[in-house]
Amino acid sequence: MPASLVWTGLLFMVVGLPILSSAIPAPRSADPCAKIAGQAFVVPADAMACLTSFPFNETLRQNVMSVVSNIFDFYTFEDYYLNSPPPFQESTVQIRQELARINTTQYSSDYEFNRDLYNVTTILNDGHTRWLPSCYQTFQNLLPAPVVTLEVNGEQNVFIAPDSVEFINLVGTEYTDYFASIGFDWQRLAGARVLSIAGMDPYAYADLIADTETGNYLDHGVRVNSCWSSYRISGTDFSQRFGDIAGPGFPDRNTLTMEVLLANSTKKETVTIPFLASYLGENFTDSASFWTANCAANNETNGVDFLSGSDLGRAGSSLPKRPRAVIKDASQRNAVGLPDPFLPTAPPVNGSEAVIKSFILPDKKTGVMFVGSFEPDDFNGFQFDVEAAIKQFKAEGVSQVLIDLSNNGGGFVCLGQFLHEYLAGSKIGNPGFQSTNRANPLAQKIVENVIAKGITSNFSFYAPDNWASLDNVMLPNTFNYDQPPVTSVINGATYIESQRFFDVCTPFAVDMPEEPPFDLSKVAIVGNADCASTCAMFSTLMFERHQTKVAIFGGKPGLAMEYKGMAGNQVLEWTDIDSEIKTSGLANDPLAPPDLLVNADFRHNWRTAYSFLNEKVPIAYESEHPQFRFPFTVETYMNPQNLWEFAAKQLF
Repeated sequence: MPASLVWTGLLFMVVGLPILSSAIPAPRSADPCAKIAGQAFVVPADAMACLTSFPFNETLRQNVMSVVSNIFDFYTFEDYYLNSPPPFQESTVQIRQELARINTTQYSSDYEFNRDLYNVTTILNDGHTRWLPSCYQTFQNLLPAPVVTLEVNGEQNVFIAPDSVEFINLVGTEYTDYFASIGFDWQRLAGARVLSIAGMDPYAYADLIADTETGNYLDHGVRVNSCWSSYRISGTDFSQRFGDIAGPGFPDRNTLTMEVLLANSTKKETVTIPFLASYLGENFTDSASFWTANCAANNETNGVDFLSGSDLGRAGSSLPKRPRAVIKDASQRNAVGLPDPFLPTAPPVNGSEAVIKSFILPDKKTGVMFVGSFEPDDFNGFQFDVEAAIKQFKAEGVSQVLIDLSNNGGGFVCLGQFLHEYLAGSKIGNPGFQSTNRANPLAQKIVENVIAKGITSNFSFYAPDNWASLDNVMLPNTFNYDQPPVTSVINGATYIESQRFFDVCTPFAVDMPEEPPFDLSKVAIVGNADCASTCAMFSTLMFERHQTKVAIFGGKPGLAMEYKGMAGNQVLEWTDIDSEIKTSGLANDPLAPPDLLVNADFRHNWRTAYSFLNEKVPIAYESEHPQFRFPFTVETYMNPQNLWEFAAKQLF
C-alpha cells in the first residue's frame, strides 16, 4: 500500500445506505490531487497522477462486479455479442469471459480496474450499455487541433478544422493562455492538411480510435464519423464538438503527433501537439476531498423503494414514468459554442427556443427542423415547438422539409414517436415498434410482484399499463406479459424475453394531424449518422415505414456507413433498475444486486425494438444504409445552413 494512502474497510451509514469508507490520503505535501485542485484546465500527466493515486481495493471490485454481472442479466443484446452478425462482426465480445477475467486480474490502482471495465463496455459499441465511474470521468482531454474530413478539389483528406482559431478561442483564455505560456502556436495549424497521425495514415488512425475508444455505435463507419469535429445543438444552443480524436474522454495522452502541410504551404512538417485536460468534476482540495466529492457513493447513487414513505418524493410525479433511450458520450461533455460565422443567417421560426431550431431557407420553399435532442427540459414544450414550426411552415408556403439529426443522442422514446406521428399523420396507428424486454428469472419475479402489489406506471416501468397490445389496446395492470415467456436461440444461447407490446405514448399534448402536413416524399433526413437511441428509432421509423430519403455527410471515403447509430428501445440507468427491484419488494432476493459502494452508473439497454422489415431482427442489427452520401466540404462541414441549402438541391 502506498505510504500516502491509508485504506480502511470500515462501513458507515449515509442516508441509510452502506458506504465503504474511502481512500483516505495521509497528509503530505506531494498529494497529487492537491497539486491540481481548483484548476479548470490541467496538464494530462498531473490529472493522471491524481486519478491513479487511489489504490486498488478488492472489496470495491467485488461490489462493482456483483452489480455489473447481475445487471447484464437484463441486457437485451447480450447473446448477440457471442458472434455479432454482419456487418457488425467487430462488435463481438465474450462478455462473461471478460467479466471473469476482470474479476481475477491484479490491478495497480482503482483507476486501472475501473478503466478496464469501462473499456470492455466501450467495445460493445452500444452507448446504452456502459460502466460509467464518476470518479474517473472527471477530465476530458482537449487538443487545440480538432480534425475534420473534407473534399477539396474532388479529393477527400483529413484537415485540422479551418475554423480552429474561432472555435478554440471560444474555449476561453484559461485554455489558450496555457499554450501561450509554453510557446505553442496552435493558431497556425488551422486548415492544415493532415498527412499522418501518430505515424499512421489519418483515416487509419480514425479507424483505430473507432475500434478502441469511441464505442456507442455498432457500425464502424458511424464511429469513424464521430472522430471528426462537427456541429450540434448542446442544451439549447448551437455548438461544436471536438470529436473523438481531439476530445477523448480520459486525460491519458500528453501529446499527439501529426505530419501536416500547413495551409498555403507545400512543405511537410511534423508537429507534436499538447493536450490540455478540462476538469468537469466536483470541487475538491486534496485526494480525500476528491474521493468524497467524485468517487464515494452518495444519496443519489443507488435506487430506492418508491412506495416507502421516505422515498415517495423521488418517484417523480403523478404522471407515468417516461421511458428514455439516450447515450452518454464522454467525448461530448464540453459544450463549446459554434463560431458566429457559421450560425444560420435565416431567421428562426416559431418554436426555436429549445432543443429544436427551425428555419425557412432563402428559397422560401424549404423548411428545416434541426432536432438536436429528444430530451428537452420541457416534455410538452417539445410538442408545442414542433406544432408551432410546422404551422408557420404551412402558413409561409413551405412545401418541403429537412430534418437535421446531427449528433442527436436520443431522449424520451415517446417524443420520437410523437415527431413520427406528427409528420406521418395519426392514421398510421401506433407510431412505434414492437418491443420486448428480457424475461430473466429476476425480471419475471418483478413483474409478478408489480401485479400482485397493484403498482402502476407512475412507479414502475415493469407495470403492464406502460404498454399496449399489438392491436394497440393498453394492457390491463393484471396482465403478466412475461407469462408464458418467449424463447429463441441466439448464437447457440437460449434467449428468454417477454411477449411483444407497443409503447403507450398517447394522448399527446397537441392535436395530431390525421393526414401528413407535407407530402412525405418531400420530407428528408440529413445528418452525420451520430444519431442514437430515440433518434435512431425515429429515423428508422421514417425510413422503414415511409421510405423517407436519408442523406449522410462525412465518414471515411470508400467505407460504408449506416444512417443511424445504436438503436435500442429503452435504457435503464443503474438507479432505475435498482429502484424497480426495490419497489417491487425484491431488494433482499438472492438474485438482486447489492447497492453500489462507489459513485457510478451501470446503464443497460432494457428493451428491444424489432424492425418492420424483419420482425425477427432488432432494428439495431438491421443494416440500413442511406440512399445519399455526401462528403463534407469547406462550405458545409461546420455551416448548417450551407449544408441544408446543398441538401435541399440534391434531395428535392
